[in-house]
Amino acid sequence: MKKLLSLLAIAAVLVSCNSTKKTTSATPAKPTLTVEDYAKSITAEELKEALYVYASDEYEGRDTGEPGQKKAIEFIKKHYVALNVPSALPNDEYFQKVPLERTSSPEVTVHINGKDYKSVDDFVSFSGSNGTINAEEVIFVGYGIDDEKYSDYKNIDVTGKIVLFKNGEPKDKDGNYIISGTEESTGKWSNMRQEFSSKTDIAKEKGAKAALYYNPDAYANIAKRFGSGRTRMGLKSTEKKDSEINFMLINTSLAEAIVSDIATNSTSKTVKVPAVLTYKSNVEDFNSENVVAYIKGSEKPDEYVIISAHLDHVGVKDGNVYNGADDDGSGTVAILEIAEAFKKAVDNGQTPKRSVVFLHVTGEEKGLLGSRYYADVDPIFPLENTVVDLNIDMVGRSDPKRTEGDRNYVYLIGSDKLSSDLHNISEEVNKKYTNVELDYTYNDENDPNRFYYRSDHYNFAKNNIPVIFYFNGTHDDYHQHTDTPDKIEYDLLENRSRLVFHTAWELANRDQRIVVDKPTEKK
Repeated sequence: MKKLLSLLAIAAVLVSCNSTKKTTSATPAKPTLTVEDYAKSITAEELKEALYVYASDEYEGRDTGEPGQKKAIEFIKKHYVALNVPSALPNDEYFQKVPLERTSSPEVTVHINGKDYKSVDDFVSFSGSNGTINAEEVIFVGYGIDDEKYSDYKNIDVTGKIVLFKNGEPKDKDGNYIISGTEESTGKWSNMRQEFSSKTDIAKEKGAKAALYYNPDAYANIAKRFGSGRTRMGLKSTEKKDSEINFMLINTSLAEAIVSDIATNSTSKTVKVPAVLTYKSNVEDFNSENVVAYIKGSEKPDEYVIISAHLDHVGVKDGNVYNGADDDGSGTVAILEIAEAFKKAVDNGQTPKRSVVFLHVTGEEKGLLGSRYYADVDPIFPLENTVVDLNIDMVGRSDPKRTEGDRNYVYLIGSDKLSSDLHNISEEVNKKYTNVELDYTYNDENDPNRFYYRSDHYNFAKNNIPVIFYFNGTHDDYHQHTDTPDKIEYDLLENRSRLVFHTAWELANRDQRIVVDKPTEKK
């Protein structure tokens, strides 16, 4: 009997083992999924759920450096932690510290040829070194240009001097610009945003103590925006304050007090005129943060596809919370959904060949500060290995000025500026997967809005990194407290987010890196 029971026990064990083997061998393999399956994980419902939190009053308008912005970065971080998408920084630190300074109106006086001039009415000061400059002359340097083809500084020493220059650049007798040799001006010396810094940097390099910039076309708007009573924000200076050049924009009255025919004269000369400038700064240092997560590539991990959006908005004004649902809550939640789609691919064994970086930048509303810090000061990943930046800024609404075409559209800006490959891939991917109407209205170099220069992609483009800026256009709620999540068209937000995902997927997985065949001069 005992022998029989033993045999039965052994048989039972064998049957059990055999049964286990059969069960194990019968376990189905993971189903084969396609990029379209991953894209379908980006849904209007999830976008809406996230945006109703992110653009709620609790986040206080996400003003740079303020408590609402700190809540915003925690919201973004928690999403990546929940997805198990790692930080791009050591020690699971998702926040890239961005050192900033807040400058209240400095105390500035200007006394020229016996007359006192008033801040805002006559000049707007942008930077300076604490102290007083006494001078018996001002050096007029025409357009303030120093280029191998043309220089206003030839045979002139401006060390320790006050210099005055005006906007624009010279033309020859045939009406062509001397530097470019064509009817087209150079952005570096004529585009206000660029000449603003280019000409001042030249004056500083030449040793000038102060630079007076005359631009009558821009004075009124700049004085209104940056005049007294306004607080300005910028990246914290790495230079000693006493080394900064005193730089100010001046009006026609002040300019003509120094050079009476400045409107028609561009010949450099020394003007004997007594001038006294005093400057006392009012600067507060503080920090904000970019949020950076990434998925490491499987075959080309040292090449990077960046997807960016700005996490900040403009805060609270007069008791009203400026929620910034479209600007740029829409781009923020779009990236979070795109990251989730990429993570689903990774979990299914389809890690992208190149690394994909999810970059949420701060301070866009204050002058593209977070992206400028990343690109100019502390790029976490080398810029020379950065393949592209796909920048998403306002993709949740429709442009009321757009009266023709499909409702299912998006404005594309910059796709053809640096790389023909990028533009062609963008078109092909859209045609294959999403069929969104791609509208290039604002891609025109002569577009007066100049949107190409006004969002975070530009800090990559200026470094010859190809970019696409995805944008729905402005509307009546733009930069108003009425930009709320109930006005977002979530089906459009879904379509546009999927378009960015498909484009990023193709760029991350194609065999060859896209070629920069139309490089521009770095600014």
